[in-house]
Amino acid sequence: MSNTPHTLRDEFPDQIDAIHALKAKSQDFAGVLEQYDEVNDQIHRAETRIAPVSEEAEAAMRKRRLALKDQIAAALSAV
Repeated sequence: MSNTPHTLRDEFPDQIDAIHALKAKSQDFAGVLEQYDEVNDQIHRAETRIAPVSEEAEAAMRKRRLALKDQIAAALSAV
């Protein structure tokens, strides 16, 4: 359990401008970013025990975050 937030700036440090540009162009991409931020916040709250959840629930959230990160990376590579 790392309780370090995995912000998009941390995950894609060299692609922040591309993320902003794609977000402005695509509502679908903007939705994926919103979902990523939401699940990332949930994971951070679980890790810091602000809003604890079961290990299974935390693992499911981590898998969801990874899937969203993969979607973001794929969209960025298509640009």
